[in-house]
Amino acid sequence: MNDFAMTPATSRSATVFRDSEWALDNLVLAGLSWPQREGPDNPVPVIMLHGWLDNCLTFVKLAPELTGLAPVHAIDMAGHGRSGHRPPGQNYALMDYVADLAGLVERHFVDSGDDRVDLVGHSLGGIVCSLYAAAFPERVRKLVMIDSLGALSRPANETIPQLRKSIRKRLSGSGRSVVYRDIETAARAREGGLSPLSQEAALTLIPRNMRPEGDGYVWRTDPRLRHPSPLMMTEEQVQASLQAVCSPALFVRAEQGLLARQEGLDRRLKLLTSVQLMQVPGGHHCHLDGDTRPVSDAVRQFLAHE
Repeated sequence: MNDFAMTPATSRSATVFRDSEWALDNLVLAGLSWPQREGPDNPVPVIMLHGWLDNCLTFVKLAPELTGLAPVHAIDMAGHGRSGHRPPGQNYALMDYVADLAGLVERHFVDSGDDRVDLVGHSLGGIVCSLYAAAFPERVRKLVMIDSLGALSRPANETIPQLRKSIRKRLSGSGRSVVYRDIETAARAREGGLSPLSQEAALTLIPRNMRPEGDGYVWRTDPRLRHPSPLMMTEEQVQASLQAVCSPALFVRAEQGLLARQEGLDRRLKLLTSVQLMQVPGGHHCHLDGDTRPVSDAVRQFLAHE
């Protein structure tokens, strides 16, 4: 069941969970499920989506804190963790993730109760959740976005250069996979980058993203995840999508996160019909790395109240 090496702190924070799979039309999504330990009858289930190149273990500290409200399901998005990869010739377009979420909810989560779910998304996962909430408001009771507030946008005049860059990368391919001698070496490589992680957080995430090959390990994640998107939303489209969100929303903004200095967020925030803003300490992975209590308290309290 819990077949990966947790750090001591993470192990203490995790309640018993199980591996889960959810079949869609063209692939199988994998993830982890935490049973409800108490709380109301017929609860609204919580579905959690991670960020780009992460996996469902990003929620290993937050998910147990929500099991007093409902069953919790953290999903590996397509191409990530242990979920299936897109077929050859396809890429990982943002809207296809939204379609995956729609298929997941319709096929596996609306057969009982009031046919709604609560959504918790970090980074890319928050973008996907917000787009789904905009397109299918009848399916979303509440929406939580952790260091995430709408899609990345590009001006309309960058459409064709972006398309060219994406197609050229698809034609050239991804190159050979790096082979790491052990998981710890791969984790050290992940500690740096655009959204740095502590050693503990990297060791929590990385094992699920790796698979053995020869005398070492390579990334299990699909290398096409790193290909540029062929088409990106304009800021006008992003704002229209946020304006269409009817569900009560919580925006968790990390003080040292990727959005800490991004311009235009206040304008996006005002477009949401019903939103709460919670500023928390920490970086982009404020729900996983360092003191995660402010995030878990904010999310639990938001989801608990009608």
